[in-house]
Amino acid sequence: MSPPGACTNILNARSKAKGIGTISNPERFLNQDFQQLKQYCLTKAVRYIDEMFPPDRRSIGPGILSAADIKRVVWLRPIKMVPSPSFSVDGMSRFDFGQGVIGNCWFLASIGALTFQRPILEQVVPLDQSFDEEYCGLFHFRFWRFGKWIDVIIDDKLPTINGRLLFVQSKTPNEFWPALLEKAYAKVCGSYSDMNAGSPAEALVDFTGGVHICVQLSDPPLALWELMFRAGKSKSLMGCGTQGTSANRVLSNGLVQGHAYTVTGVKQVNTCICRVNLVRLWNPWGQGEWNGDWSDESRLWNTVSSEDREMCHHMQNDGEFWMALEDFCRFFADLDICCLCPDFLDGSSSCHWRSSCYEGRWVAGITAGGCINNIESFWTNPQYRVKVDKLLSECSSSDNDKTMLVSLMQKPDKRNRRLVQNLHIGFSVFEVMSHIFPSYTQLSSFFQGNTPVGQSKTYVNAREVMELMALKPGEYLIVPSTFNPNETASYLLTILSKAETHVHSQLTRTEAQGYDEVDAEQLQKLLNERILNGDLKSGGFSTDACRSMVALMDTSVTGKLNQREFLRLWRKILALKDIFVRTDDSNTGTLPLNKLRNAVEATGNRLNDDLLNLMALRYGSTSGSPDSGVITLENFISLMLRWESMNPLTNPIKLQESSGAWNLVIICHVFKLQWVYLYMYG
Repeated sequence: MSPPGACTNILNARSKAKGIGTISNPERFLNQDFQQLKQYCLTKAVRYIDEMFPPDRRSIGPGILSAADIKRVVWLRPIKMVPSPSFSVDGMSRFDFGQGVIGNCWFLASIGALTFQRPILEQVVPLDQSFDEEYCGLFHFRFWRFGKWIDVIIDDKLPTINGRLLFVQSKTPNEFWPALLEKAYAKVCGSYSDMNAGSPAEALVDFTGGVHICVQLSDPPLALWELMFRAGKSKSLMGCGTQGTSANRVLSNGLVQGHAYTVTGVKQVNTCICRVNLVRLWNPWGQGEWNGDWSDESRLWNTVSSEDREMCHHMQNDGEFWMALEDFCRFFADLDICCLCPDFLDGSSSCHWRSSCYEGRWVAGITAGGCINNIESFWTNPQYRVKVDKLLSECSSSDNDKTMLVSLMQKPDKRNRRLVQNLHIGFSVFEVMSHIFPSYTQLSSFFQGNTPVGQSKTYVNAREVMELMALKPGEYLIVPSTFNPNETASYLLTILSKAETHVHSQLTRTEAQGYDEVDAEQLQKLLNERILNGDLKSGGFSTDACRSMVALMDTSVTGKLNQREFLRLWRKILALKDIFVRTDDSNTGTLPLNKLRNAVEATGNRLNDDLLNLMALRYGSTSGSPDSGVITLENFISLMLRWESMNPLTNPIKLQESSGAWNLVIICHVFKLQWVYLYMYG
């Protein structure tokens, strides 16, 4: 049983703090250590068998083989199939393999794209593996999965019938890197059958950890060919899919309906009549090609120069072919481009986009408010406050250029890919004025009175949705959400921008999911780091103040705050910080005591002069220090939390009408004069 969301977030945070999950230090998938297992096998002189992905029908999974064929399956190591197996023969190429009996063309098309980018290929497929002297039946591969790199270990037992591989097959009989890579990804997905059907975008992202951009070819951008040309030069990976739902049906034009292909090149050629933009594609079947204009047998190749013909025209049934860009848009549904940096969008290699990622979670009843149609609950969704400064100096942009890319990816709640029920997800972006940035208490009315300036085109039940936007400098709220309210799921939000951006969670409900219990010391660390941003020149939140906060919110009387109690406290603190910052128009980080009334009344409370003077006396700094006559952020928060805990004070009218006795109770509670309270009422 996997740990709950809060525990998972804690474990992920600890791993990141240790640098685990990077490409240089990937996380051990299922806690299997490659070096330890290899050393054990070599020491014991045994060949590895993976108990976490055993060589039996469970790893094949249901639905892809008949019961009769399942009984015929024999799991063989390469050394039992051929006399001299090799990991790779003369390098790695898209022409090394062809698809087997499983419908994972989306995955194999992505491998075809991967072979064009050797540095990325070597990250996924460690090349220091072989069937030589240190062979022990153990191999490993690396994939990026939902924010972190993982190292996946397999044994080399492969499913066969009559000695022939069932799934991906190498055209060179003794080459096995494609079959082993496919097995490793099947292990990540849960089984081979869990790889049945998918989109190239999924595997492209898992191979790179990069940015995915999808182009709908039914409505392509005007400069599509130039975009593809720049993407190819910037070391991007590209895949695409044909239209139609009848998978594997071969059309009269040679294309396969509902099938994934790899984009392997673009070329502009001059005929005797005009200039033509061409796209080169590869079928992961390893055969079967387009037979229309600019195909292998097309006479149009006779109209181009001998140099272009020699460079591009090859009469081989290897699954690769050329076609005109217009035909490409006509017969293909979408184009997926995956890259480490989207600098190809405007052709500026000197413009480096800034990237930031945030893990979060929608929790039913707490942070799952649904789409904006559910206006009464939409404001409860996680929100990210983004301040966009001017463009980076090396970037140039017109008003219509896309300056920000937002990607929202939902994380699976099940190990087996086929069992994952993706929710309909999307996001909205709202512009706000920095001087009237909504506090927590104002959010509901803010969303009722404002329309998004950017959003995902629609809510879709896909692993990822993304959108490119042209955002001018200013402040924004990004709100990721599910379509329906009260749906629980985890997500990864990625923001890339050509401008300087500063992002923090406006409502750290998502942060609260990472803490099962919080004591005073942990709260002190969080407040000083997150609320004061490490600026402790005024002393920061004291341990006593944090103990007091815990005592005020600890309704379960455990001495610690559980997740719900911590979330409630954190919301209040954020709202109070917003009020303090807005009142501090001089940006000094402190409030003059003559502005304390404004800050208090901004919380919805009113107070008389006597109480104001007592607040200044107890929480203001009145010594001869440079901060004399001011109140700090931490003191303001402590004051208001203590005041709010007194129930009559939540009603501003009650405060004015409260009796002298009540005023004394209030004063005693807020200003810790417990002895007076005990003397008068004990």
